[in-house]
Amino acid sequence: MTRICVLLMGALATVIFALVILVILPSSLLSHVEAPPQLKRPSQQELLGRQIYISNGCIYCHTQQVRDAEITADVSSGLGNRASVPADYVYDAPNLLGTMRTGPDLFNVGVRLPDSNWHLLHLYQPRALVPWSIMPAFPFLFEHKPKAEKGDKVLKVPAAYAPKQGVVVITPEAAALVAYLTSLRHDYPIPDSPAFKESQP
Repeated sequence: MTRICVLLMGALATVIFALVILVILPSSLLSHVEAPPQLKRPSQQELLGRQIYISNGCIYCHTQQVRDAEITADVSSGLGNRASVPADYVYDAPNLLGTMRTGPDLFNVGVRLPDSNWHLLHLYQPRALVPWSIMPAFPFLFEHKPKAEKGDKVLKVPAAYAPKQGVVVITPEAAALVAYLTSLRHDYPIPDSPAFKESQP
């Protein structure tokens, strides 16, 4: 009986220690982090796009974090001009850091690829822009119609990937997802970052 009590107490102590170290302490340290002045609060359309990003599993293939230039080639390969910091994620709940880079990092995709039309076509059929892409197509985010109606925004699709008849219409969901992707811009300086300090006279 005594051994069981010791075992249970040890297990409880381990759980409490892990809770303090992994949850309570980080939460208390990050609760005072303020958003950089240049970081814009997301619009309703961008928040909807973020939910579509999550629901379609984009996080399984894409990260949203630029790692330190001293240990990776993220900065030199053009993923960003600096490593990401906690302040970059103030408006993210939950954060979408990701762990797999089957596809490219998207932390600064709005800087690298600001053209909304590019993203729309890439979502509809990635191979129309990148022949070797392994990204799945998302045609269900668009609507096929016999002809465009008043107010419809039609996506221009290369003949090889266009429907045999009718047009491809951009839905509010597709537009929201692209609005979210193009909003991912974190190229502003962070005062505490080495890159910012090096840029100062």
